[in-house]
Amino acid sequence: MARIGVLLLNLGGPERIQDVGPFLYNLFADPEIIRLPLPQLQKPLAWLISSLRAGRSQKAYRSIGGGSPLRRITDQQAKVLQSELRQRGIEATTYVAMRYWHPFTESAVGDIKADEIDEVVVLPLYPQFSISTSGSSFRLLDRLRQDDPAFARLPLRAIGSWYEHPRYLQAMAELISSTLDQANAPDKAHVFFSAHGVPKSYVEEAGDPYQEQIERCASLIMDTMQRENAYTLAYQSRVGPVEWLQPYTEDALQGLGEAGVKELVVVPISFVSEHIETLEEIDIEYRHIATEVGIENFLRVPALGTHPTFIHALADLVESSLAKEPVELATFTQLPQKTKLYPQEKWEWGWNNSSEVWNGRLAMVGFLAILLEVLSGHGPLHALGLL
Repeated sequence: MARIGVLLLNLGGPERIQDVGPFLYNLFADPEIIRLPLPQLQKPLAWLISSLRAGRSQKAYRSIGGGSPLRRITDQQAKVLQSELRQRGIEATTYVAMRYWHPFTESAVGDIKADEIDEVVVLPLYPQFSISTSGSSFRLLDRLRQDDPAFARLPLRAIGSWYEHPRYLQAMAELISSTLDQANAPDKAHVFFSAHGVPKSYVEEAGDPYQEQIERCASLIMDTMQRENAYTLAYQSRVGPVEWLQPYTEDALQGLGEAGVKELVVVPISFVSEHIETLEEIDIEYRHIATEVGIENFLRVPALGTHPTFIHALADLVESSLAKEPVELATFTQLPQKTKLYPQEKWEWGWNNSSEVWNGRLAMVGFLAILLEVLSGHGPLHALGLL
């Protein structure tokens, strides 16, 4: 019987307060998270951002117990999925590959080779595909295969997105319905989907299908629930001055409060595990905003975790992929040829896509000035107490 390796991809998260700075550096050093017109500035910018954000991020992690539970939960998901696959007669071993923190993807690949696995199924724990999540991990795996002939020889099946899988939709519907039933008026409570955002340019210029898949996913979940509650979709967790997908979660909450919504059931639609975005950003920050704008009952749907229907969905995905021909990672890593991230070559005034690129180039000059001041310890920002 073939020995199957199931490689679960996820973001990763700092497990201790002292891990926060290095984790942020790894995150912002990835060009799929922050894209710069000058690649050589990627690491210096990552160092600067992680240094400036570390204190605030550490405070956020302290508010949820001092670290992210993401690795623990993902390990549990891997263990339960492995058991389910073996019950189905599939000799599978699951491996966890985090993009920005331990266990890193390189470590998981090493374990796969050491265990002499015969073929690999790559399963991202992101229901919807984005170039900044699944795409980033796929590109890393592709580079590892190019550099490692032994890994390159392994047949590999990659699963792109799975937000339309019936059992995934059913698992989400079950959790949302259970939370709705806790409301004072279950039929009138407003369902609020909050998805992790991406820069708008990823969708409009780089061809990222994420927004379309998120919108489709929210609609499918509501159809699966077969309830008549009104719903809203918004985007959270934006970073930096560029425009991200809208509406932003905080703005949407403001609008619902002004419209007189009193009961809200918040759904973390793009997250399958509890982590900083659910436990701190939604449960603390957005709950506070909701209360401020007059929403009286703020209920939050738990992330999927090891929900049995969800685990069955993951097992279905693995099992069905094994019945197909191996799919190379390049299928998912190549962006549409008709678009490119920085297509503008001339100056334009205003807040259009072209001017944003030139604004970014000018911002690099400011960034270098700030970097020099940080390194030297002297300058106007220090005089103002900003550094």
